[in-house]
Amino acid sequence: MSIFADNIRFLRGKRGLSQHAFANDILIISRDRYSKYESGRSEAPYEVLIKISKYFNISIDLLLTVDIRKYPLEDILKLPDNRIVLPVVVDQLGNNSIEIVPQKASMGYLSGYSDPEYIENLQRITLPFLTNGKYRAFPAQGDSMPPFKDGSYIIGKFVESLNDLKANKSYIFVTLNEGISYKRFIGRNGKAISVSSDNSYYNPYDIPLEEIVEVWQYASGIFPEDFEPENFENYNLKDLIIELRRDVRKLDNKLPDKIIKFKKNTI
Repeated sequence: MSIFADNIRFLRGKRGLSQHAFANDILIISRDRYSKYESGRSEAPYEVLIKISKYFNISIDLLLTVDIRKYPLEDILKLPDNRIVLPVVVDQLGNNSIEIVPQKASMGYLSGYSDPEYIENLQRITLPFLTNGKYRAFPAQGDSMPPFKDGSYIIGKFVESLNDLKANKSYIFVTLNEGISYKRFIGRNGKAISVSSDNSYYNPYDIPLEEIVEVWQYASGIFPEDFEPENFENYNLKDLIIELRRDVRKLDNKLPDKIIKFKKNTI
């Protein structure tokens, strides 16, 4: 029996439909043909897959690869393209579980965010003051996420629609090109959104809408024990000095050759 066969039988049962009614009235095919899909004796062609997907409002990818019976449909967050299962998990006390994306696995998040097994294997914590939403903790990397430094975590609340973004609020953007980034939302500009870093060394920039995979609104942070607020203006100055030193070295390497040539020409 295939996952697809189990899924369509389960979904049909949830709607209270008989095989005959679903096949004839919804899919416009014979009951005998449809029964072969549910028993796994035959594979449904793409035109039938599309009809089933649209009727149940579940993506073809989920129908073919995820055992939907494991995830209560009423707990699944509905995304625009229905590309990921995001059930809200609570502990025995009713507190929301916060999934933690580990530092070492952050690079693989882009390939695992839509895989329920990957999400299920993430470690979890609970914070009683974070309720009424879906939360996930992401590792901070680099110097563009002040006040978060390497070793700290940014907890975000899942944003279902880009229309819910608010100007000057901080978000965790998961994009195809940059991966995980923590930025402040400036505004929407046609087919892109404008964001900026709280580190003034970095210029604001646009993210094309088609590159956005997920958005999480900043909710809280987890800092290392030795965390101390850092003056990022001094940090930027330090970076500029390093860059100037590199430029000076390059000039030093070029100057001897130019001086020798100048001496030859003047003799």
